[in-house]
Amino acid sequence: MNMWRRTGVLLGVMLWMTQSWALCPVWSPARAEQEIAQLNAQLRQWNEAYWQQGASEVSDGVYDQLSARLAQWQRCFTSATHSDLTSPAISGTVNHPVAHTGVRKLADKQALVQWMAGKQDLWIQPKVDGVAVTLVYRHGKLAQAISRGNGLKGEDWTEKVRQIPSIPQTTSGALADAVLQGELFLLREGHIQKQMGGMNARSKVAGAMMQQGESNTLTQLGVFIWAWPDGPQKMEQRLTLLSQAGFPLVQRYSQNVTRLEEIIEWRDRWFTTPLPFVTDGVVIRSAIEPEGKHWLPTQGSWVAAWKYKPASQVAEVKAINFTVGRTGKIAVVAQLLSVTLDDKQVQRVNVGSLARWQTLDIAAGDQVLISLAGQGIPRIDSVVWRSTQRAKPTPPAQKYNALTCFYATPGCEEQFMARLEWLGSKSVFDIDGLGRAGWQTLHQAHNFTHIFSWLALTPEQLRNTPGVTPSRAAQLWHQFNLVRQQPFKRWATALGLPLNRAALGALADNRWEEIVARDEQGWQRFPGMGSTRAQRMVSAVHHPDISCLAQWLADQKIPGF
Repeated sequence: MNMWRRTGVLLGVMLWMTQSWALCPVWSPARAEQEIAQLNAQLRQWNEAYWQQGASEVSDGVYDQLSARLAQWQRCFTSATHSDLTSPAISGTVNHPVAHTGVRKLADKQALVQWMAGKQDLWIQPKVDGVAVTLVYRHGKLAQAISRGNGLKGEDWTEKVRQIPSIPQTTSGALADAVLQGELFLLREGHIQKQMGGMNARSKVAGAMMQQGESNTLTQLGVFIWAWPDGPQKMEQRLTLLSQAGFPLVQRYSQNVTRLEEIIEWRDRWFTTPLPFVTDGVVIRSAIEPEGKHWLPTQGSWVAAWKYKPASQVAEVKAINFTVGRTGKIAVVAQLLSVTLDDKQVQRVNVGSLARWQTLDIAAGDQVLISLAGQGIPRIDSVVWRSTQRAKPTPPAQKYNALTCFYATPGCEEQFMARLEWLGSKSVFDIDGLGRAGWQTLHQAHNFTHIFSWLALTPEQLRNTPGVTPSRAAQLWHQFNLVRQQPFKRWATALGLPLNRAALGALADNRWEEIVARDEQGWQRFPGMGSTRAQRMVSAVHHPDISCLAQWLADQKIPGF
């Protein structure tokens, strides 16, 4: 039920600014002027493309969030915000018989409770995602259809609306002379919002209504009536009459509510169950409304929206960092100004490889669209806005590989720590509670020479480690002793040998000498060990660093060495 579209972003802008007031960029006046001007021009271009051509070059979520970012920058550097983007490029020439008020967007449950205070006869409806329209019936016939425009005036859509089969062309009784406000939407069958998202449905509706000439999309549109100004005072009667007149959806999807818990239940239900339209939240309204002649844009105090949490967020990049993984691969990490996604605070996101970073062309100051992938891992979907200054760091030299940094030599800090962290993981030695921070604490205190140096730590050394409690020291000593008793295959894995899972499972060797003695042909007999991997295996077991580590493990009386 999109009564605002981009014309109502101001409320969201103000809310966003309230939450992030302190986040002013550290820019010179000249750069601030340049950044603001460039983003303002881009938003204006997107705005005009939408209102003049019905084309959404970016999603509404991206548009709204970047509009909020622009307002924030203006407030930071000019002590004022310019609201020219909150009005459409085309306001229209046809007067609405009753103004569109818009709908106040509530941030959370607390804001909803405050809004509900003192209000009576409350109803909840899905917030259907489409384009707002006024339908005017006179003497039982559809006389006029008007786009929302600026809320007071809109475009004449009468001929377009008459081509939509689902909209009644005639009415009778109380609806013979009536003004209705509602949402033109794309008809869907079994749309589950949580799984399917927005489907770009709003843009398709807008494009069909603004397209010159005929559009096949018109036959795929429906209307959800969310307001009958000066209609019957009782909501039940209003819903029944609308349904009888050919507008059944509003009765089917309107529920009387009295408590917050009921609103939450319906909101969750409509988010996860099949509906005939795309939604982006719910609308809560009081059946007690003022007379239509008193309605004004932004003044609809009796109606509010509680939108679903966005599946993606625009975040500002603070910095670009590089990490070297256990096998020597260089990964790029973007540090972000903190944003919330599905109740998670996201401050960093893995961009991926150097090649992907270079393809995306991300620099500090850019605005990126992030979402949650499987298992709640944040990811960058795209760059939605690039800063005018393109200062990007120089990545590390490509000098790392699977056979580097077994020893704590200069330049090996990242890969060395990645190796230690991997050793403590479930896939290797499963050392409980010893993550990267714990390994760093031990390494800083005892200056490890190589990736197995921790095995030689004494109980006294562990107790004297800064930041490690006596009980934790005893636990680590016990776990390290258990590591000494791990099977030989675990130690072969710990050395980073290029054995796949199938080959490791088929390995019957119990001594290091047997591993070293096998040639390429011997390794190719193992499942999944082709020529390339067999060559890598031979190179690895004969590598000087691995040979030295194997000898050190033998000195430590590790079984098999």
